[in-house]
Amino acid sequence: MTPHTDPLTTEVVELIGSVVARYHEEYEQAAASHQLTGAQARVLGLLALQPTPMRRIAIQLKCEPSNVTGIIDRLEARGLVERRPDPSDRRVKVAAPTEEGVRTAGLLRESLDFAREPLAGLSVAERAVLRDLLQRMLG
Repeated sequence: MTPHTDPLTTEVVELIGSVVARYHEEYEQAAASHQLTGAQARVLGLLALQPTPMRRIAIQLKCEPSNVTGIIDRLEARGLVERRPDPSDRRVKVAAPTEEGVRTAGLLRESLDFAREPLAGLSVAERAVLRDLLQRMLG
């Protein structure tokens, strides 16, 4: 039996899939409660961490830059994002959250309860082990 077909690996893969599906479902619901699409919410969440050039957002989301332009346009129209010149290269525009965008990103993050509830049942040491294992899996 190879590691790819053993029952334990199959079970772990199915559990990861269930966690991912639950995350996406709740993320879409949280985004909709703020009249955002899931993609808009993800971009806003990224920008709340740091202003980012739109090309880099496209790379992070694994999508075309033109898709990111449309998302930024819609977020900008809502007053959640603004375009600024990149301080290190004024030819490049970075997308940055407005104060309202930072507030909305925080509300979105707070409304994602699906992970908090089950994680609360784990000890600090167990959460640290889980984090470390996930980081190892992601390389």
